[in-house]
Amino acid sequence: MIKIVKIALTALIVLGMSATALSADPAKGQKLYLKNLKAVCGMTGAAMAGKHTQDEWQELQDEGKLADEIKKICPNVKGGALKEKYLPFYYDFFHEYGSDSGNVPSC
Repeated sequence: MIKIVKIALTALIVLGMSATALSADPAKGQKLYLKNLKAVCGMTGAAMAGKHTQDEWQELQDEGKLADEIKKICPNVKGGALKEKYLPFYYDFFHEYGSDSGNVPSC
């Protein structure tokens, strides 16, 4: 009985940790944008996110074309700024502050 409880608790902890690691965050996306893209793109985060509506950002993400769209808007972007692990955070940032959201980022 004690073994089963230990296994269940271990599984719960592992699942809890992986769930938080997989969730993206607009604030982290904003930090990554400031660090990796703002100077290269030559525009504020508000201007970049405002290039599309929230639905358009959602569609780009769903189709796997977010990195291509960022390159299209900012042709000088280097590959390191568009690492696969960064894209969910960029998406959350762009979606949160899309042109129809009414939200304005502080960058």
